Parts: sequence; C-alpha cells; structure tokens
Amino acid sequence: MQFSKRLDNVETSAIRELFKLLGKPGIISFAGGFPDSAMFDIEGIKEASQRALSEQPGASLQYGATEGYNPLREELVKFMASKGITGLDLNQLIVTTGSQQALDLVGKTLLESGDTVLVEAPTFLATIQCFRLYGPKVLGVPIDRDGILVDVLEEMIVKHKPKLVYLVPSFGNPSGALTSMTRRLKILELAVKYKTVFIEDDPYSDLYFTASPPPQSLLALSDKVAGSRDWIIYCGSMSKVLSPGLRVGWLVGQQDFLARATMCKQFGDAHTSTFAQATAAFYLQSGRMAATLANVRSVYAKRAQVMAQAMSRELGQAIAFDTPLGGLFFWAKLTGLQKNGSRSDNPLIDGNLFAKKAIEHNVAFVPGAPFFADHPDHSTLRLSFATADEMKIQDGIKRLAMALG
Repeated sequence: MQFSKRLDNVETSAIRELFKLLGKPGIISFAGGFPDSAMFDIEGIKEASQRALSEQPGASLQYGATEGYNPLREELVKFMASKGITGLDLNQLIVTTGSQQALDLVGKTLLESGDTVLVEAPTFLATIQCFRLYGPKVLGVPIDRDGILVDVLEEMIVKHKPKLVYLVPSFGNPSGALTSMTRRLKILELAVKYKTVFIEDDPYSDLYFTASPPPQSLLALSDKVAGSRDWIIYCGSMSKVLSPGLRVGWLVGQQDFLARATMCKQFGDAHTSTFAQATAAFYLQSGRMAATLANVRSVYAKRAQVMAQAMSRELGQAIAFDTPLGGLFFWAKLTGLQKNGSRSDNPLIDGNLFAKKAIEHNVAFVPGAPFFADHPDHSTLRLSFATADEMKIQDGIKRLAMALG
C-alpha cells in the first residue's frame, strides 16, 4: 500500500502518545488540555438538547447546510458581539466541527507546498501538525509573557514573506501568554502593511482570572486599524467553555475565503452535527452561559493559584514559570538548579527525561519540545491545572519534586 507523501511531513501527536501511559492506577495528570467535566452545565445542556428535539426535531436530526445551522449562527453572532466583535453577518461566519476543523480548513484553503507559515514559539502542537500536512515550511517566532515579539515578527515577515501568521493571543496553548494591547495593535498594522493573513485562534479568552477581561480580540480591534479586518481570520470554539463533546467551533473571515472553506468542508463532513448545533443554539439562547463562565473562571483561577504556590514551595529555583492570568496552562522551564538555587552536580534539564521520571512517580505532564515548530527548547514543559482538584495539584507537584530529585 502506497501512502501519500504529505504524511512524510507529520508525525503522531506527542501528547496523544503520552496518553497511552496514563492508564496507571493512581496517576495524577497535568498532561491534558481538557476542561474539567465536573464543571459542565449538565442540566443546561440536557435542557437545550431536549428543546432541540421537542421544538426543532426535524431540523435537529436531518442533514443541514454546510455553512451551519442558522439559529446557531445567529446566536454566535450575538456571542461575538458581547465580546466586542460587531458588524458581523451570517455570510461572514460558518460553523465547524470544533476549531480544529477550522484550522484544517484554513490549511486546505490557503496553503500549498513551498509556502511559509509563521507561528508563535511555542504554539499549539496540533496546528503545527495540521499546517505541515499541506506542505509549507512552519517557522517559530519567539514570545514572552506579553505575547509574540512584534519587532522579530516584522523582521521575519520581511525575510520569509509568509502566506499566513498563526497566533493564539489570549492565554495561549501551551504558553499561557497574554498578548498586550500595544502588541495587538501593532500586529494589525503589520497585517495591513505587508498584506499578510493572520489567523486568530481564540478558544481561551473567556477563561480569564482577573476582575476585567483581557484586551479585545484582534478581530474586535480591527476597527481601530483601517483595512486590517480584511486580513484577519478568526477561529472560535465552544469546547473550553461549554463542552468539547459537542464539537462546535466556528470560522470568521472574508466571504470569498469562507466560500472556498465551505466547499472544502463539503468534501470532509458535509456539515457539523445538526443536533449538536441545535443543542448549542438553545443553550446560548437560555442565557446560562454567563453563570457557567463565572463558575469556571473562579475554579480555574483558584487551581492556578494553588499550582503556582505549590511549584514555588516544592520546586523552588529548580523551575522557572509565570503564573497565567487565564486559560488552562502553566509553561515552565527547568533551570538546572537545585530547589535552594545552588548548582546541581547532575542537573536534569531535559523535559522529556523529566516526564519519564514523573510517570514513575505517578504524575504526568507534557514535555515542551513538541510545541516548537523549529529549534525546540528541550528544557520546557506544559502543565494543566484544569482537571485536577486542589489537593491533587498539591500532591502532584510534590511527586514532581521527588521525580526531580
């Protein structure tokens, strides 16, 4: 059997492979990027699904338009407006089977062999894999806690003339970084100046821990930079705020781009589950989302605080990290020092080796190297606080300290 040569450019997910090791009894996992299922609004989703079957049974269970179920598209336009993204109509939004399909449609529609894509370093692993499938060179642009370094980004745009730039501006996966307002506006200016498409992946912006939300999305801010909206493609998702099992995402962009993306979607799945879409639509109509988000923010904020305190207490100067202001992740770096800051005779600075030792102590995280498109930093790691309660977080960090030695 002869396989497509495009598969030579990708390999199976390091995270998915790690999950095979997580079946050990008693293991504490900081590895997954999942929301906590204990916080799903089961009653609200049940009520929404029952309404879908009782009020729209035919439409909910029948084939539907590839662009999406119109009542959901209308609710998503309202949801986006609540986040400052105004002026949208249904022709600028299609529903996708999760934001992962949205990214795949971007790849199918825009990318080909020989193109260049710029991404944050580090960035969402599945995006690197998804884009590479279509043949471009994927290059990383360095970031700090305030997001992508825009001066370096401009230099790389000039040098490499990328087909597109992919960003997760709010609480990125895996970095947890939050792009500052100043940098967001500069990004929009670069999009116009160099006529470059920017993909804004935005699954985490509603999961903020502060009293006020993060800076508005690039799409919302595009009104402040003339011409920039034409160069922004926005990917949204219900997976982190409602339920990943519904597989409801959406894609916003120019109508000519969406027409081609819709055609590509027809080849893939014809349309996203109409029952899932109807359930999501009735849930958004119910007005329960605000309370759901408030609860999730409160719980995740506390868990992030507990993890930060535990890492400082148990690991000390052996690990460096910034406490995130939202999202699901800590991004950390092994320093090679001992807990008290003294030099180690045999420092452990390889995240992959540390992950194997951690598994032996019944705790798991994801090594950071796979999150880099190029020039990986092997001393890095990603830890998620979302699915472990506060006691498990403290216990798990103690186990990491034992693994580190």
